[in-house]
Amino acid sequence: SHGNKEVFSCRGILLAVQWFWDRGHKDITVFVPSWRKEQPRPDVLITDQYILRDLEKKKILVFTPSRRVGGKRVVCYDDRFIVKLAHESNGIVVSNDTYRDLQNERPEWKKFIEERLLMYSFVNDKY
Repeated sequence: SHGNKEVFSCRGILLAVQWFWDRGHKDITVFVPSWRKEQPRPDVLITDQYILRDLEKKKILVFTPSRRVGGKRVVCYDDRFIVKLAHESNGIVVSNDTYRDLQNERPEWKKFIEERLLMYSFVNDKY
């Protein structure tokens, strides 16, 4: 949401990570589809991609799988990666997604998502 739905803002990811880091949270994992590493196109703008590589080197960011089949991008359903890791590590999920479909998929995830989902917003560069 940092890019106001006009651009995928890698800086927004860094601001969120830094907010938690500054408060003593060191076990942070960010999931981003691997196609976000690709050269940006005019219809899919991405700013500050170097941030993704830096966070990956620091083992904070994990790229979820994607591939091209017949010229079309095929991505995995990364919501499962997010909820599964948070549930297994007793963490929280930071997202504005409600994961309604996953709540119905696994009973143990329903209660977890209801209690451990932290929604957020940006005001300019303030997380």
